Amino acid sequence: MTDEYIISEIEKEYMLALLEQNKRVDGREVLQYRSLEIETNYIEKAEGSALVSLGDTKIIVGVKLVLGTPFPDSPNSGVITTGAELSPIASPFFESGPPSEKAIELARVTDRAIRESHCIDFAKLCVIPGKLVWILFLDFYILNHDGNLFDAAVLGSIAALATAKIPKVKVTGDEHEVLEEKVPLEIQHYPISVTTYRIGKKLLMDPTFKEERVTDMRLTFAFDEDDHIVSAQKGNKGVLKPDEVMPIVKQALEISKGLRKELMKALPSK
Repeated sequence: MTDEYIISEIEKEYMLALLEQNKRVDGREVLQYRSLEIETNYIEKAEGSALVSLGDTKIIVGVKLVLGTPFPDSPNSGVITTGAELSPIASPFFESGPPSEKAIELARVTDRAIRESHCIDFAKLCVIPGKLVWILFLDFYILNHDGNLFDAAVLGSIAALATAKIPKVKVTGDEHEVLEEKVPLEIQHYPISVTTYRIGKKLLMDPTFKEERVTDMRLTFAFDEDDHIVSAQKGNKGVLKPDEVMPIVKQALEISKGLRKELMKALPSK
């Protein structure tokens, strides 16, 4: 089985003809996102979780915390590990087995938005300097793939982190005891990912699975609430001229503000 899905020339030409009129197969405008729903605390046994539905794309994100040893080069800092599972139940074009290149890229792009936005103060995840820190596992599972996994994954990750709780730890000398009481994970920033795709000469946002298959370029920017670009990632073989990038940035920034409002509305105490 391969993850390559072939779009017929008739379908592709139809999409291109509609885009020339600034229309899409599902009736949306070229920059319009599908309906977004975010449900937090979706997994009872996770420290934090969220279910994101972006049109028919559905992703579950879970946060798990364990105590462990810090990295030698950051002895007083907690650790985050991000992973994505592209399960065959989400798409017949995903395979079982070790993470694919697509899964690794999805995890890394999401991880970068979190790290580079300083969403979390990792120093506050340190329990015993140089010896014991919280290791935060952030895992997302694709339930249904209908396009634009990058933006959905970041939305779900931030929602899950913003509702996560950490057990208190009592430290006596070099000994520690994990207590029943939990405190919220402190979130410093709320990055939002916006991915722009290109089909032919037309740019569009939030493509469906079929639209994604005929794009030749994608450009993902993550923005914090202060309008700073915190990360960027280009995908596919298409190229951009330098003067084509800034209009995409400005457009993506405006869209990020609307997505952040939807995210904040979904968080119980925000």
